[in-house]
Amino acid sequence: MAAKQKTAAKPTVKVTQIGSPIGRPADQGATLIGLGLGKMHRTRELEDTPAVRGMITKVRHLVRVEE
Repeated sequence: MAAKQKTAAKPTVKVTQIGSPIGRPADQGATLIGLGLGKMHRTRELEDTPAVRGMITKVRHLVRVEE
């Protein structure tokens, strides 16, 4: 019998889009899509990694973050 490994709960961050990428640089819209957003008031729960934090920082004026 294979022993089950316990997986530690990975820290997550809840991100909600509150601003529109219309009229903004194209890379900001692409960053929102990369975060799984792209429409107003859409919320995603993402792993709290340095890559995700960097993406959030880039569009911090368009999203709301909850720990």
